[in-house]
Amino acid sequence: MKTVLVTGSGGQLGKCIADLVVKNGNIHYIFANQARLDITDLDKVNDFFNKNNINWCVNCAAYTHVDLAESEKQKAFKINEKGVENLATVCKASNTKLIHISTDFVFDGSKKFLYLEKDKTNPISVYGQSKLKGEEKLQEILDKYFIIRTSWLYSEHQNNFLKTMLRLSETKKEISVVDDQIGTPTYAGDLARVIIDIIEKDSNSYGIYHYCNDGQTSWYGFAKEIFSLSSISIKINPIPSSDYKTAAKRPYYSVLDTNKIKKVLGLEIPNWELSLKAALKKLHE
Repeated sequence: MKTVLVTGSGGQLGKCIADLVVKNGNIHYIFANQARLDITDLDKVNDFFNKNNINWCVNCAAYTHVDLAESEKQKAFKINEKGVENLATVCKASNTKLIHISTDFVFDGSKKFLYLEKDKTNPISVYGQSKLKGEEKLQEILDKYFIIRTSWLYSEHQNNFLKTMLRLSETKKEISVVDDQIGTPTYAGDLARVIIDIIEKDSNSYGIYHYCNDGQTSWYGFAKEIFSLSSISIKINPIPSSDYKTAAKRPYYSVLDTNKIKKVLGLEIPNWELSLKAALKKLHE
């Protein structure tokens, strides 16, 4: 029987994987949140792998507070760089395949068309820098890895843009949303399916991949679609980033090219509006 460890299982992607896992005789999933497995502690990671004989590790553990990372740099790097280095080290020693989740924030957003896996990275925030360092450490140590960069992740679980917008609509008649940052909202449930598929096929097509839903929009466009599909009447004002000050800089354009993952893994990727519809249905259920 194949054993799969999902780290950071308390986050939205970990929860989406847990929702989709079908109990079968061939694969045993272990879901470990931070309390069960702290990836920044090498000895604990080592012990955990030795006790459980892990064949695949899906690393969903990450420091994701983009603005807070600017003042908590040490903490961000501890989890996003050192934690990943620990997992890679133990995966190498135990011959475990690693699927690591990364981000569009490894790019600076100066490009005007789709970002390819081979494009030059240049993160403009501490969060982005820490995630890139994790990628680099992993590649130095391991051969058997999948790095999947994704963008604007949301789901029916945990805190995210979708749930924030719905919450705001309960108390406000009017909101302002940034309209000059362009990216792709990605439903964590779709990404979870891809991860499970890689494991079930026991794929060895290792490397860096980009995965997001098809299409692109701004945060304003995303909010507009959320309210439209939810039949919520609220006034949304499109504003420039300069009117919404944040501690961390964000890429103005970070749409990922997904042709590689479609071709290599034989995927069809749904459009972001279609996936948003599915996520809202699950949320209302």
